[in-house]
Amino acid sequence: MSDAPLTPPKRFIAGAVCPACSAMDTIRMWNVDGVPHRECVTCGYADTLNAQGQSVPRELPTRVNAAAPKAPADPKVQPVQFFPNPKLKKD
Repeated sequence: MSDAPLTPPKRFIAGAVCPACSAMDTIRMWNVDGVPHRECVTCGYADTLNAQGQSVPRELPTRVNAAAPKAPADPKVQPVQFFPNPKLKKD
């Protein structure tokens, strides 16, 4: 037998409407450790449901919890300062 972990079966929910793109019959659901998950195959919307069937909001991305920092500045790039041309002065 294979040592690969079994993936839970994902089933489409008839008549379900995606909360993001409003497409009908594109939501599929599955359970992982008793926690229901759903996703839309059209737009990629995905969320987790609580015991009452309500969507559990995900943490909003902020500068504090963002995973990817900005790339370091290119050492070849230098700032340039522009000086106004006194001959173009308007009276």
